[in-house]
Amino acid sequence: MPDPVLAVTGLSVFFGGLAAVNEVSLELARGEVHAVIGPNGAGKTTLINLLSGELAPAAGSIRYRGREIAGLSPDRIARLGIGRSYQRTNIFREFSAFENCRLAAQSRLPSSLRFVRPALSHRQLAEAAQHALSVVGLADGTRIAATLSHGEQRQLELAMTLATEPQVLLLDEPLAGMSAEEAARMVILIGQLGQTHAVLLVEHDMDAVFSIAHRLTVMVNGRVIESGDAASVRRSAKVQEAYLGEAGAAP
Repeated sequence: MPDPVLAVTGLSVFFGGLAAVNEVSLELARGEVHAVIGPNGAGKTTLINLLSGELAPAAGSIRYRGREIAGLSPDRIARLGIGRSYQRTNIFREFSAFENCRLAAQSRLPSSLRFVRPALSHRQLAEAAQHALSVVGLADGTRIAATLSHGEQRQLELAMTLATEPQVLLLDEPLAGMSAEEAARMVILIGQLGQTHAVLLVEHDMDAVFSIAHRLTVMVNGRVIESGDAASVRRSAKVQEAYLGEAGAAP
């Protein structure tokens, strides 16, 4: 395995007396899709919130390219090169697709330059925005976000993340609410992004997960119960019992 871009060791956070994430360790490398799966309440989204800085851990380490980032603010983590998407689409509905992506790209500028000149004067922002839209298949950036279909809005949110030029992508249920056709396109896109980025994927669609994930980590009640390649996780008796169903019934 290549050297990890993101290395998580003993990560924990507590809500009252509940260990929502309990001593979780995993690694993420460039050129792979690493899926985190588990039943509802397993701690998957909480893990992403920790990695993106929206929650501060009670214990443990998060190292990005060798640098400790646990406890940094979300904007600092994003500017370092870690982008995330959300379970619920998070876009500016009244703006065009291009304007959404340009604003996202603008967030990567140093704070001293971010609002000194009009965003339209930053050619590199426009180029980053248009490139991100092209990558996700939304080349017509003039369309207003509110007029896009649900699947296209999910594509736009991913384009906004890509416009920040991240090295790591944290994708929280990117297929949620999509039609079968939309989901199939998104699966192909995530697979392509996994060739050039380090992708951490949280997703309930097991057919999608097993079709694109190079490695899987399985969480139950905040803890990791299994981690490995798709074949070994599929065979795991612990995973069968806790999540995937009776032995022999794995997808």
